[in-house]
Amino acid sequence: MIKLIAIDIDGTLVNDQREITAEVKTAIQRAKAQGVKIVITTGRPFPGVKAILEELNLLEVGDYVITFNGALVVHTNDHSDFIRTPLAYTDFLDIERFARELNVHQHTITPEGIYTSNRDISKYSVHEAFIVQMPLHYRTPEEITSDMEIIKCMYIDEPELLDKIIPLVEQKWRDRFTLVRSTPFYFELLNKKASKGNAVLALAEKLGIKQEETMAIGDADNDLSMLEVVHLPVAMANSTDNVLAVAKAVTKSNNEHGVAYAIEQWVL
Repeated sequence: MIKLIAIDIDGTLVNDQREITAEVKTAIQRAKAQGVKIVITTGRPFPGVKAILEELNLLEVGDYVITFNGALVVHTNDHSDFIRTPLAYTDFLDIERFARELNVHQHTITPEGIYTSNRDISKYSVHEAFIVQMPLHYRTPEEITSDMEIIKCMYIDEPELLDKIIPLVEQKWRDRFTLVRSTPFYFELLNKKASKGNAVLALAEKLGIKQEETMAIGDADNDLSMLEVVHLPVAMANSTDNVLAVAKAVTKSNNEHGVAYAIEQWVL
């Protein structure tokens, strides 16, 4: 019996219009009413997911959300932290310096906002700020100081440029950071202990839920870590090839209420 479902947002929970369909809402509410823990699991910060949690009635005592791709896990009712794994200030300095060597746009995210050191602010930083509902600031590297809590850094640029620089980043830092390409134009660098998979397992343990009672639904490569550790990894029909390869089941696409179909088929 499945007792915890970790659900990604973009390309999974929401359709291409960024809407949660009535069918998906109903299935989630039915599962929650039966005692199943519904855990939204995303690369977004809490402000960028709060409206979704409200819409799904997931702001009650006992509800949790996994944010920043696992770097921050929050009890949604009172915002208390369960997991908090930020980057060190020296990590930021090295990541920012390497971005300049690679000539790639970079921005830094704290719980309070997004900070870019690029005077020509990337359209992808603007897009990220809009999606996650966080303020975007220009700061020189010297103005990003050691008293700021840095949750993650991102290399953000045209997909063709990221295609070229990602192998260099992986060669340099695969042992130092968790590295995630969350979209064609976003490449994230997090604390090595931070991942969706680690967060799902830690939360399940805290809640007394066994691994064989866990399920995850995702579509993109930043979902791989959670799909690889749960008992029932479910891929959306619109998933990447890597996600489809690790899935034990495939549901319908995000435009065909795929989350609802998965819950109805394998949980309810």
